[in-house]
Amino acid sequence: MNFDLSTALAAVTPGRPLVVSDADGVLLRFTGGLERWLNRRGFVLELSSTRLEGAVKRRDDGSPLLEVETTALIEEYRADLDWLDAVEGACAALAELSRVANVVVLSNINHRQAVARRRNLEKLGLDFPLIANDGGGGYLADKGAAVKALAARARAPAFFIDDIPSNLADVAKSAPGVTLIHLAESPELRRLVGTGFPAHCHAADWAEATRFILERVGS
Repeated sequence: MNFDLSTALAAVTPGRPLVVSDADGVLLRFTGGLERWLNRRGFVLELSSTRLEGAVKRRDDGSPLLEVETTALIEEYRADLDWLDAVEGACAALAELSRVANVVVLSNINHRQAVARRRNLEKLGLDFPLIANDGGGGYLADKGAAVKALAARARAPAFFIDDIPSNLADVAKSAPGVTLIHLAESPELRRLVGTGFPAHCHAADWAEATRFILERVGS
């Protein structure tokens, strides 16, 4: 299977609106799955911000893990991840949007992780082109270049949906004509992130994001 940009570009129909969505935390309940996974291993997740460092603690004494320990756990968690639940409303929303728009999933994962991510998405009926946007930068890889190329191919209204403000900022810089939508997997995470960053829509859920897009493509 190919998870590169060129394969996704070939699947984009020019002249048709474009929706580019992140996977973890937007389509898939990454943090919710992580919490369950950690609990089975004797840890708890106590988020006070969007950073995981210091948020993973031992259940027996409440002591936080070192950053290197947290990083190792997250890498183990992501190694073969194909069982995450869908974010509420995501499957119905993309089914509706795909009737009027190209849909592409853009995730900052490597190609090995993308195989499991593809299985997960297909199980949920989210069978759309998937780009493994590793780019040597791991979780912090810039999504701007990929979205810029996809939007140039579409030559139509383009929308980018992500839960991480820095990803939205990267796309705003590289592809200023793309409409930015912030959406996170849960109300708790939305409260932690807040709204103090640029986005054309801070969506409470997939229903709001879908209405916002459809209104702007005239459907």
